[in-house]
Amino acid sequence: MNAFHSQLAAASAAAESLVCVGLDPEVERFPAHLRARPNAILAFNRAIIDATADLVCAYKPQIAHYAAVGAEDQLQDTLRYIRERAPGVPIILDAKRGDIGSTAEKYAREAFERYGADAVTINPYLGRDSAEPFLQYADKGIVILCRTSNAGSGEFQNLQVGDRKLYQIVAERVAGEWNSRGNCLLVVGATYPGELADIRARTGEMTFLVPGVGAQGGDVDEAVRNGRAKQGAGLVINSSRGILYAGSGEDFAAAARRATLDLRAAITQALRRP
Repeated sequence: MNAFHSQLAAASAAAESLVCVGLDPEVERFPAHLRARPNAILAFNRAIIDATADLVCAYKPQIAHYAAVGAEDQLQDTLRYIRERAPGVPIILDAKRGDIGSTAEKYAREAFERYGADAVTINPYLGRDSAEPFLQYADKGIVILCRTSNAGSGEFQNLQVGDRKLYQIVAERVAGEWNSRGNCLLVVGATYPGELADIRARTGEMTFLVPGVGAQGGDVDEAVRNGRAKQGAGLVINSSRGILYAGSGEDFAAAARRATLDLRAAITQALRRP
């Protein structure tokens, strides 16, 4: 077990949770009393982290939500705050990077050296040489897109290639070849429970990052039933909008805590079912 997986397992055990909170700030959706603040994103994130730090196994900031509004400094401050407030909780930088090797090397340095993330999401479309600069960070988590949760994901991911679909080839290639350092995870959406079960059968005990519950409509019971591993859960179940915007008033952080508690309870209940 590499350092990231060890950290993830410890955080999950401490919080008795498989919940990952996606920190995807949208200032226009913030409570009115925060929107005009100069560091509104940081203030919002700090409140969410304070409300959920004891309930989660990971945080997942989406880098575009910061870069689009020139708030990379608030992203860095958010990551610093997570390390102070929840020092054992891993940070998955959701960047979905994928480029030629020389550029991928820079993206890997950005994720792991500039931001100090514990894991990063990447796109496998350019092949192994574009992934290798990330995979070389053997103590980190490399989270590879496989069967994503969005409605249009099947346009390419479900293409038939010989006797398999493209997402199946990705799953098998990552599990069988790319994961030689034991640092790979797969992104598999809760919105496609049949594919989730198929990928689990093809990849054994690999850990899945599972988006799509909450705002995207994925079912927790089906995600757990179809995605769980034989040894341990093997799941990190992400919710972003369903937690961040559970409330719209000054009590938004309390609402976020309630939503996180509800999701954690639903996952726990699903895990107890045979």
